[in-house]
Amino acid sequence: MQLTGSLFADMSAIYGNGLSTFPDYPAEIRAPHGTVSGVSGFQVHIGSEAVETPGDFCDMLIAMNPAALKANAKWCKRHAMILVDEDAFDEAGMKKAGFTTDNPFSELSVEDRTLIIAPITTMTKESLKDSGLDLKAILKCKNMFTLGIACYIFNRPLQPIYAYLEKKFSAKHPEVIAPNKKVIDDGYNYAANVQAIPNTYTIEPVKSARKGTYRNITGNQAIAWGLLAASEKSGLPLFCGSYPITPATAILEELAIHKSLGAKTLQAEDEIAGICTAIGASFAGNLAVTTTSGPGLSLKSEALGLAVMAELPLVVVDVQRGGPSTGLPTKTEQTDLNQALYGRNGECPIPVICAHSPANCFFAAFMACKIALEHMTPVLLLSEGFLGNGSEPWLIPWMKDYPDIKPPFAKSLPAGEKFKPFERDPETMVPQWAIPGQKGFEHRVGGLEKTHAGVLSTDPANHEMMVRERAEKVARISKDLPDLKVQGPESGELLVIGWGGTYGHIASAVHDLHDEGVPVAYTHFDYINPLPPNTAEIFSHYRKFLVCELNSGQFASYLQGLYPQYRFDKFGKVQGQPFLVSELVEAIKKEI
Repeated sequence: MQLTGSLFADMSAIYGNGLSTFPDYPAEIRAPHGTVSGVSGFQVHIGSEAVETPGDFCDMLIAMNPAALKANAKWCKRHAMILVDEDAFDEAGMKKAGFTTDNPFSELSVEDRTLIIAPITTMTKESLKDSGLDLKAILKCKNMFTLGIACYIFNRPLQPIYAYLEKKFSAKHPEVIAPNKKVIDDGYNYAANVQAIPNTYTIEPVKSARKGTYRNITGNQAIAWGLLAASEKSGLPLFCGSYPITPATAILEELAIHKSLGAKTLQAEDEIAGICTAIGASFAGNLAVTTTSGPGLSLKSEALGLAVMAELPLVVVDVQRGGPSTGLPTKTEQTDLNQALYGRNGECPIPVICAHSPANCFFAAFMACKIALEHMTPVLLLSEGFLGNGSEPWLIPWMKDYPDIKPPFAKSLPAGEKFKPFERDPETMVPQWAIPGQKGFEHRVGGLEKTHAGVLSTDPANHEMMVRERAEKVARISKDLPDLKVQGPESGELLVIGWGGTYGHIASAVHDLHDEGVPVAYTHFDYINPLPPNTAEIFSHYRKFLVCELNSGQFASYLQGLYPQYRFDKFGKVQGQPFLVSELVEAIKKEI
């Protein structure tokens, strides 16, 4: 279903539709086939205008077995189409899914929807009986038959699918290209002739989109490319030392493809080795990155403190998932914020920034590198499973439009003076970056406190001075950040606040409320520590604040501590799923 959904999404992106996707995987490695816990889904939302979310409820549900129907029937609109594989709804399949009657549609109260009950398995076998494929391979083509049906219903062109099949299989398995094309065609023709489909739909391309070349991109892929772009703009080779962990692994896999762009990747034996190799690479003058999710970030915390103390640039990407512990590995949450802000020993401030959409992951990764390299600090970039696995159209940028990245390399010393590795630029509080092998710039590194000259020191006054200077260095990054922007009235009763991957859902909810004449304002944070420079000014224009986030209120509590003169009400969700626009609309109305 992931491949089928991806192909449908790619076709829609090529056609020019607004697009947002949400792949939803089972949380178990080998969830039992045919059970509700083993259902794998792919949600696609297309539109003739910009699309901000994967949508709340569906116009069409494709359920390949009873478990898929049971897991997703609740998301069907009142006039939705439900397409099922009739062959899968046998006694064994119904029992595995937990149905207690012989009519699953009545049991789920969806018998009034438009039901398309098709013998998909039987027709796939018939379609490919002369293909030369064995039965196992033929059964794998069921989803392609179904994709053909969906393409007819939504008037999707088939040529991009043919091109994909030829590109994917021509080198190693050319024998499967023709059968897959045939089964797609047969699914399309079946839909054209069966009487159960009442309507077809044409979703026109977005007319208001910016001109340029677009592609469909996932958040994890966008992060990898943003890191590569920062490598180009800084002139530094990229090194990524990581340990595979869901849902961040795809970043490491994507970077490993691009050796031709100077990227070096190391799959380390554990999370600690991953970050420590990255710190070593940073010391040696590389753009250093490590990628992980919440459990891995916990393991990296001690080494993060080392990077703070050594004042070395490092980007740590955390693609958040449900926790604590192993939690829900394939589900999305925003529950690592407190860990990102405070999860280290000692006074150890780190810049924290976040991405707000799959396409925005490119810019967020680029900015994380720029901040790390120009301010000589580790930076935590927060993404989420929803963003990492989800996709949307991305306008491919011109690199000339992106700023250069200028690390503060140590270049020369006044005659007779010794290098002081922690002496700071008085404006930015940033020290110089000396690379091993630079004659005259030799210095100690490590986790012990030092003086400006790099001499080990346990002097109490020196320690407090260095703690304050490191904190001030992070605080002054605010001067380089863009101002917050507000959607809606610039002053008034209520300001809705979001951060990270909730952007599209909250923006859509506020847009719906504006259509109803409700004067609510909304601002979204991509920069968490430090906050944008005009944050206090924005807050001063509103009486009430509602913070919406996929946790129990971590960002609301953070803002409450920084701005105690205001009250930040919380609306949280901790279900491993993104917000619904409808539940946000209801929460905002209740707050008003």
